[in-house]
Amino acid sequence: MGFISVLFWLVVTAVVVLLLVTGFFMHVTRRISRQAEKLVPAAGKRITVDGHDVHYVESGQGRPILMIHGLGGHLHHMRRPLMEQFGEDYRLIAIDRPGSGYSTRPRGDGRLSQQADFIAHFIDAMKLDRPLIVGHSLGGAIALATALRHPGKISGLALISPLTHHYSEVPPEFAPLHIPNPLLRRLIANTVAVPTSARNAPRTLDFVFGPQKPPADFAVAGGALAGMRPSHIYATSTDLVALRHDLKEFEARYDELDLPIGIFFGDKDRVLNYRRHGLSMRDKVAGLDLEIAEGIGHMPQYAVTGQVVAFIRRIAGRAFQRDPASA
Repeated sequence: MGFISVLFWLVVTAVVVLLLVTGFFMHVTRRISRQAEKLVPAAGKRITVDGHDVHYVESGQGRPILMIHGLGGHLHHMRRPLMEQFGEDYRLIAIDRPGSGYSTRPRGDGRLSQQADFIAHFIDAMKLDRPLIVGHSLGGAIALATALRHPGKISGLALISPLTHHYSEVPPEFAPLHIPNPLLRRLIANTVAVPTSARNAPRTLDFVFGPQKPPADFAVAGGALAGMRPSHIYATSTDLVALRHDLKEFEARYDELDLPIGIFFGDKDRVLNYRRHGLSMRDKVAGLDLEIAEGIGHMPQYAVTGQVVAFIRRIAGRAFQRDPASA
């Protein structure tokens, strides 16, 4: 009896400690999230797509250009400085993808086919006339999937540092986000993920932006703090896990693409290898416009904004000349 009694109290003590630690991290997470929402509030417009709230910003007038951010990102990755320096002669729209930033997450596991269908439904809801799609990183894979599943809804693709090929193993830098179990994913998102992300922010930014430095005002004016929220972390992990489903299937169909496509890559990209995800596409996409920027990392829209603007305008000119619909 004595041994059983001691074991019982050890278990009780362990459970109490676990609950206290969990409660502490949940408190810290809520505090960081509230501060993030105060410093970087939802400042764009909203529209309902498939019964869910989508947050977006827009500027300019003319033929539409729809901008899709990458894994763990938000519309600010496209808004500033890219949209700000672009000019007003196109209608520029940047969205928070489902679950990211201030958009809510629809049902589903986030696989590329679902995200491509969401983009098509967003185009319909906004009544956009065959926009050019600009996709960065994972947004590039989503843009490609949209072009394959809904070719009649878009005019062309301008892809910035795009994910184009599957990987057999999760890169070590992304391993902490690869949480296949949804319940565990939600638990981690609401406890340790946000404080851990805040602590590791300098290393993460160096990996994503390197060899360049992020803007000095990236946290607030650049909107980065919008990602310091459980819903955003959960969506990021969901997107990463979902890539195992159908990226390889889309990859095998790139030769079906029949629209103007451009790819812009930095040759010092630490996140995605420009040879595997950029140069290899020359043999798969007819008429590909491929531009490689020397010494530039994964975020060229920050590092060489003017060059990226010129690239998007070049692809837009080809796309809309081929599809001369009225604005």
